[in-house]
Order: sequence, then structure tokens, then C-alpha cells
Amino acid sequence: MGCGTRAIGSGWGYGAGTRPVGCSEGAGPWGGGQRAPWRDPRRDKCPEAPIGNSQGTVAPRPGRGTGDKPQEWSNSSRDRKPGPRVTNTRNGAAAPGIGNRDRGAARGGQGTQPGSLGAAAPLRRRIPGRIPGNPERLPRAAALSEEEAAAGLSVPGVYFRCPLTGAVVRKSAREKHVREAILAYFAVDPVAASIMEIHTFNKDRERVRAGVETMARYLDNIYVHPEEEKYRKIKLQNKVFQERISCLEGTHKFFQAVGFETKVLAVPEQETTEEYYVLKEEMLTRLEDLKDYKEQLLSSEPVRAQLDRQLSVFKPSPAAAHFELPNDFYNLTAEEIKREQRLRSEAVEKASMLRTKAMRERDEQRELRKYNYTLLRVRFPDGYILQGTFYARESISMLYSFVREALVNDWLPFELLGPGGVKLTDENLAFSECGLVPSSLLTLVWDASVMADIQAAGEEQPESPLKPQLLSQVQTLS
Repeated sequence: MGCGTRAIGSGWGYGAGTRPVGCSEGAGPWGGGQRAPWRDPRRDKCPEAPIGNSQGTVAPRPGRGTGDKPQEWSNSSRDRKPGPRVTNTRNGAAAPGIGNRDRGAARGGQGTQPGSLGAAAPLRRRIPGRIPGNPERLPRAAALSEEEAAAGLSVPGVYFRCPLTGAVVRKSAREKHVREAILAYFAVDPVAASIMEIHTFNKDRERVRAGVETMARYLDNIYVHPEEEKYRKIKLQNKVFQERISCLEGTHKFFQAVGFETKVLAVPEQETTEEYYVLKEEMLTRLEDLKDYKEQLLSSEPVRAQLDRQLSVFKPSPAAAHFELPNDFYNLTAEEIKREQRLRSEAVEKASMLRTKAMRERDEQRELRKYNYTLLRVRFPDGYILQGTFYARESISMLYSFVREALVNDWLPFELLGPGGVKLTDENLAFSECGLVPSSLLTLVWDASVMADIQAAGEEQPESPLKPQLLSQVQTLS
């Protein structure tokens, strides 16, 4: 569905490099449809030649948003340029929720939703990427329990990785875990924790936008007019404060963390008293810090647990196309799924006779929207199978990146074929748009011309295209 023809080797996300010499006809000094003799780019002495990455983890590279556009093969060599990475100046850890406004979010990918205002300047203070401690982690692919194994499940469930702790937790526990992680972060950095609380715990994004804009205006007035005492006081019963700020979770913690204290003061020209937030005198010598706090507040976005791929490698198996999915993969409850299946079975013959093609296509799209996730398997020419979990609305380019990260020689061009041998060409299409939900088995095919050049050059190739650390954890499909 919408998956047409694609030039082999185009666009592979993070790992896409430069096409090796000899992989493109009619290009370069040879021209006229001639091909230069193939050579392994890893042996090229030119510093710009692409180098196969045979080390490192298979997890998506940190600092790359899931909205990164796939790169394409080029006829000239060039370095791979990693995407922007927001880091802490002290420990180099990726900042999970502060200053990430400019990260592109993929089409339903793992990136966080933008929830910030205005462009932020580079900040002096960054949030460390992890809460101190050694949180318990699950293996890359969580092991099936005895009950799950008995049920023949292909994967134990849908899991997410917390950007603050690095812990992998089940879908049902992700929000609770992120909340606990943010609250624990107050012991590390109260300002950063309060900002994360504001952007993450409050679900009404429009209300958050209005609130943080007003809070930022308070801080900006103090920064611009530090000599004016009226700007250093905030009346807590003020209508604007109550309607825009006090109603948001985390805002009071923020004011206290940036240097305000609660005082009961007399109301001018009245014989009554009111509660105020009053900026401490010592903060007048730290006006640049207040400016940084304002910028962090405006540039932040919600902290979201990231979908864990649950990467697995399996030996060749005739059961590769058989899937048994847990309920985590569906929008519907188990009871609703059974009822839908029963009703669909009863009406299938009648519907096929009465529905037009347009009606059938609409119904198919409605069916696809019932799935939040999809379990995909990629079968290599040697029969080994790479498996991962994706959002149903993620793009095909994410699968190409996932496969490339698992390869010893990540520069080798390949293409993926869907069920029936359909080429997955438009990498901007979502899995749901290509009918690859809630599960699918795909086939990897190498670029035949490049493989022929490799064989002709007599280059020694690894026994398996997959990285050794993945093969050491190979499993058997039941």
C-alpha cells in the first residue's frame, strides 16, 4: 500500500554513509556507465572515506532525534555528521528534558512532544542525564516468564526506557516510574526537577504554555529591573497568578527553588495582610542565574519514556512468520478484541459482497488504528532473524536505521522487502500505512552489484553480517 520502487541504498537514517566507489554507474571520472574496481572503504587512506562501524551498542545513538531525515548515497565521499547533542558540561550526559526543544520528533517516533516556548540560548546549567544510583535494568530483550512462554508469546510485552534512570519498565508502569524519577531528582537539582514536573505532570499543553510564559515574565521583569522592589514580589492571591500558575503542578516548587520565599506582608493602603512570594536579597547578585532559569523553563519539554526496541536475534526457523502478541500491542482490551473478531467473522461474507473498494479501504485504515505498536522481524539471507518493537506510526526509515545499527559493516547497501516481496521504498511512510501492523516478517536483500564486486575483489567477509555481541545472545524461535 503506497510502497513503490526505490533506488537501492537510498536513505538509512543514522547509519547511512557514502556509497562505496564502484556502486554507482556513470558517476565519477569513469563515467559512461563504467564502474571503478570495488575497494573496501575501510582500507581507504582518505580520511573522508566511509568506515564500517563494527563496534558499539545497537541501541539508537544518543543525541539523535527520531525525526532525523534519512541520508542518501552520494557519488562523493564525506564524513558522517552526527546530529546535535545537548550535554551536561560536567559529565557529557545527554539532557533528558531541558533545552531539548529543537529536537525533531519523528512521525510518531520516540522523540518527545514539543511543549516549549521561544528559542533558548545555550544554558550554563544542564541537567545530568541520569539520576545517581544503579537502577535495576532488564536485558535488551526481556525474558519471557513461564506463563508467557506457555502462551507462546513472541515478545513479553511493550517496554519503555526512562531517560532519567535508564531503567526499562513495562508499558503499564512507565508513567509511575517517570514521576518517581522526577521527584527523586529534586535531591540532585531542585530547579531542573521542578521544571520537568511542570512540563511532564500537567497534561494540558495550552495551560502549561500560558503558565510558563507568565512565570518567565516575572523573572524577566526582575532581570531587567532589579532595582524595582515591586517586581520582586508576587501576590499569591492575584487573579492571574491563581488562574495561570497556581493551578499547575510544580510551579510553587519552582519559585521556591529559584530563590523566592513566602512572606505575609501588609497590603498597601489597606489594613489587611496577604501572602507573597518575595525574592531573597542574595538572588540580586545572581541575576544571570535567574535568566538561565527562565530560559530553561521556556525551552523545556515533557520527559517521556522512550520505546525500548526489545531487540532479539533468532536462529533460522520455519516459524519466523508466526506471531503471538501480548495485549500491550492493542488499543482495545482483550474482551473487545475477541468481540471484534467474532463480529468480523460473522459479517465477512456479507461485507465482501456489499462494500465498494473505497469502503473496504476505509475499513482497513480503521482496523490499523487499533494498533499502537508493531513487532517486526527482518530475515537475513543466511536465515538469521532480527526482531524489534516499533510504534505503528513510526516511519520505514526507523527500521532501516535499526537494521543498519546491527550490522558489522553498516555501509553495505541493502533493501527491505515486505510480505509478498513488495519493496519498501518510501521511507517516510508509517508502518501502519504499509500494512506492517501489528506484526510482519520482512526480508533483507543486499545490493547485488556491490556483493559481486566484493567477491571479485576477494575480500574476506565475516561469517554473519550481524555484530558478534548480538550473535552471542542468539535465541531459538519456538
